[in-house]
Amino acid sequence: MAYQIKSKIWIESNGKILLGEGRVQLLKAIKETGSLSKAAKKLKMSYKKAWGLIDAVNSIAEKEVVIKNIGGKSGGGTVLTEYGNSLIVTFEKINESCWKHLDKEIKKSKLG
Repeated sequence: MAYQIKSKIWIESNGKILLGEGRVQLLKAIKETGSLSKAAKKLKMSYKKAWGLIDAVNSIAEKEVVIKNIGGKSGGGTVLTEYGNSLIVTFEKINESCWKHLDKEIKKSKLG
């Protein structure tokens, strides 16, 4: 029997969640779709919840993570900033390193 350690990580600042798996998925969906509304639909999340998550990330982060353009004739949209993209990359690297470490630890244990 093979055992696995399951864990979820998140990054906080002053006790407030900046990033976690769900927020990163939302940022990636915004990058892909160019729209908070479309990103929310893609993730089967209400627009209100998506807006709240993005607003929280933007207020906690050192720099703006997404730029929201108000609709109109050109349609508006939401754009991931370069800083926002770097947060996704950083989170994914940390998450991958965490999983690799946990895999090594379980193999070294009596369970491995």
